Amino acid sequence: MTQLVSGVTILIVGGLVFWRCLPRGEKTHRLVGTELEPYVAVAFCAAVALGSSLLLSGFIDIYGNG
Repeated sequence: MTQLVSGVTILIVGGLVFWRCLPRGEKTHRLVGTELEPYVAVAFCAAVALGSSLLLSGFIDIYGNG
């Protein structure tokens, strides 16, 4: 159950942070064009991968036992 809740939380937080980093009012985020930009993209991908893995593991743990 903890894995399921953690996965959902990571996906929600990652989605909110991604939404916050989207361009607004013809202005890009302050990290666009800097040396940190690739690391931010990797962090978003890692959040999706980790959240999905935890979510799937939680579902398997709950519904896979019987």
